[in-house]
Amino acid sequence: MITFENVTKQYPDGTVAVDNLNLEVPQGTLTVFVGPSGCGKTTSMRMINRMIDPTSGTLTVNGEDISTVDPVKLRLGIGYVIQSAGLMPHLRVVDNVATVPVLRGESRRSARKAAIGVMERVGLDPKLADRYPAQLSGGQQQRVGVARALAADPPILLMDEPFSAVDPVVREDLQAEILRLQSELRKTIVFVTHDIDEAVKLGDKVAVFGRGGALLQYADPAFVLSNPANELVSGFVGADRGYRGLQFFHASGLPLHEIKHVDEDDIDALNLSPGEWRLVIKSGTPFAWINAEGVEVHRKGNALYDSTIGGGSFFPPDGNLRQALDSALSSPSGLGVAVDEDGKLVGGVRADDVLEALKEQRRVPELG
Repeated sequence: MITFENVTKQYPDGTVAVDNLNLEVPQGTLTVFVGPSGCGKTTSMRMINRMIDPTSGTLTVNGEDISTVDPVKLRLGIGYVIQSAGLMPHLRVVDNVATVPVLRGESRRSARKAAIGVMERVGLDPKLADRYPAQLSGGQQQRVGVARALAADPPILLMDEPFSAVDPVVREDLQAEILRLQSELRKTIVFVTHDIDEAVKLGDKVAVFGRGGALLQYADPAFVLSNPANELVSGFVGADRGYRGLQFFHASGLPLHEIKHVDEDDIDALNLSPGEWRLVIKSGTPFAWINAEGVEVHRKGNALYDSTIGGGSFFPPDGNLRQALDSALSSPSGLGVAVDEDGKLVGGVRADDVLEALKEQRRVPELG
């Protein structure tokens, strides 16, 4: 457990970066510090490994006052991931990953061998081991940064806006990877971000900071979205917080309707009325939607991509209501598409089904 007790950080010019912070980070959880620029979230995190020391107050890790611990020794036991990975450009990937174990006295050969295993754990091909950071994509570099932080198997992992420099698609993949790793490893993770969507997606608990270094609210993400502590928190989490909150309700109870579908090889035989849609199955999995106009385009010899309408995301039946509603609302047919873990069609869901499920799960009484 990481505990902040009346922790304040004030700089010589009088600037207060962190103002009387009282907060407990439970062991084995992923806690997100979120807030606008200059709110003290990164300063608070960097006090955990003594990259910054507090002006006053006490910070303990598992009951030990870290002000009494040698900073170097402390940092060697805490993983640290930063924006843009912060890799050493003159070292090969495997040696970047093996850095901390070597510093702790492990032989280079042993550390390199273990580093390969850690690389595989975070989704990196071992063939990348002998490359240099500049030869990797941004997403690969961030995975190397995560692997390096995990290489010595630290109980605590600090992550300072690690995914803010990568594109949205890579960012989503990395977020999923962190959730997968955390489900396996159960580290005590403090994750800093300015993105409330990232915070509620990743966090077991969310600490919302305001300007001047004040902690505005600390709770599980669903509670922060549904019960913001004040107008500042409400403004920060946004007016669409109700939609974000759908991700905390499961979709497993949704009624799944049959979706009329057609194999890509049978499109030309279709006879659709105006307003009718068929889900096109390509290589055994849902591909796109087609209507009467699209069938005519396809009959003229046009490619499948030119005859169909993509639109619509797919969702797993055991996913959440936000995924299901997004699938339904973005589908040209109005039916969200549920697929199994192999990408095979399971059924369809309507937006009305999602709203009914939400009402049932929240036990909202009928009005009137």
